[in-house]
Amino acid sequence: MKTLAFLGSPRKDGNTELLLKEAIRGVQETSSSEVALFKLNLMNLRPCQDCGGCDKTGECILEDDMSKIYPEIRAADRIILASPIFFFGLSAQSKTMIDRCQSFWCEKYLLKKPIPPGGFGRKGLLIVVGGMKKPIGVECGDASAKAFFRTVSVSEHRVLSFLGVDAKGAILGHPTALKEAFQAGVDLVSA
Repeated sequence: MKTLAFLGSPRKDGNTELLLKEAIRGVQETSSSEVALFKLNLMNLRPCQDCGGCDKTGECILEDDMSKIYPEIRAADRIILASPIFFFGLSAQSKTMIDRCQSFWCEKYLLKKPIPPGGFGRKGLLIVVGGMKKPIGVECGDASAKAFFRTVSVSEHRVLSFLGVDAKGAILGHPTALKEAFQAGVDLVSA
């Protein structure tokens, strides 16, 4: 089994990264799943240009670090996307990666060649954290994540969200957050 994790936060050692580390620890301590982690903020990722270059081939024609991500998405059995909520949505880093998966959309829906489910099926986990206490940010972020997951043939995903958490490291003061993230990682690979 292979697990792919995306850190969509620009804040080093922030709340999103702390939660993702716990989820990954849950995956690694309870399974033999190999984990590949991409810290999106540290990568050279250009936004989708809506150029149509992937329409006929299902392959993006832009040349940047997405070339490292595409094969990992194809090979993954489990995908974790961790992002802060900014202005009711996923971070720009997360959304840039998602938008660049338009090539998978073309491959799946135009060319009728979806990513195969593999031997373990494909499941996902969305981890979001934000300062606002209203759930609309989680709902909007999950809508984008759901479109991403379905495009890359992840038919089901769980959402783990924490609201009212803003200051760097504040998640450490949450009574259950780290345990919940660890358990979400465990559940992801045991299901």
